[in-house]
Amino acid sequence: MTFKDKHESLRRILKDLGRVVVAYSGGVDSTFLLKAAVDTLGTANVLACTSVGPAEPGSQYERARKAAEGIGVELMVVEAGEMEDPRFTANNPDRCFHCKSRLCHRLLDVAQERGFEHVVFGTNRDDLDDFRPGNQALKAFGIRSPLAEAGLTKDDIRQLSRQAGLPTADQPASPCLASRIPYGLEITEQKLKQVDDAEGFLRTLGFVELRVRHHDRMARIEVRPHEVAKLTAEPVRTQVVEKLKALGFQFVTVDLQGFRSGSLNEALSQEQKRAGQGS
Repeated sequence: MTFKDKHESLRRILKDLGRVVVAYSGGVDSTFLLKAAVDTLGTANVLACTSVGPAEPGSQYERARKAAEGIGVELMVVEAGEMEDPRFTANNPDRCFHCKSRLCHRLLDVAQERGFEHVVFGTNRDDLDDFRPGNQALKAFGIRSPLAEAGLTKDDIRQLSRQAGLPTADQPASPCLASRIPYGLEITEQKLKQVDDAEGFLRTLGFVELRVRHHDRMARIEVRPHEVAKLTAEPVRTQVVEKLKALGFQFVTVDLQGFRSGSLNEALSQEQKRAGQGS
């Protein structure tokens, strides 16, 4: 299937869906899906819903609000309440299944209340090959993923976003803050805020693609491999150590492998991954 074929397939899928609620984070995929839905169906037939809570990066809502405003679509804020679910805060490998299930349930309620026919998520084709228990929740609730169904990859979506003039085209991924906490270590609002504040500080120093992994008393920083030298050189090294210790970390380390998405999944066995996907 060619690039053009995929785009046309997406438009056909959206037309068949009719009126949709878009699970909207303000990221690359959901912003493109929202734009495509509005272009295909019109603003009256699209509602953007964004989830707010301690597990979401602090800058996410404002970024999502601006992008939705630029697209010209209504934005509704919902609270999934994942911190109220002990199956989420226990932080087992199926954590995302329980979080996404709560969000699916909430968005389906919104769709019913507002007279929309379907709820759609911005899952892309590449996501189907990764360890993502949340995808099982979408299947369980009958949620559609038009980008993945059309065969669109992350690279495809970035290219189409550039063509559409979307500000998110080259935006780094910014997943749920809980993904920074190793499985088995309880998720708390304090830990999530430590991660959010630490990553926010690193961005003020010019780092763009990064993660601060929360290993209880230790922070493990991932930046792009070519930026490790910048991170460990003075005065940046001292500034980072002082800031992260002020946030409550006792030890501050740098991962010499550099940034990589989903690095905490590296510790999972194949059996654990199968169990998490099968929730």
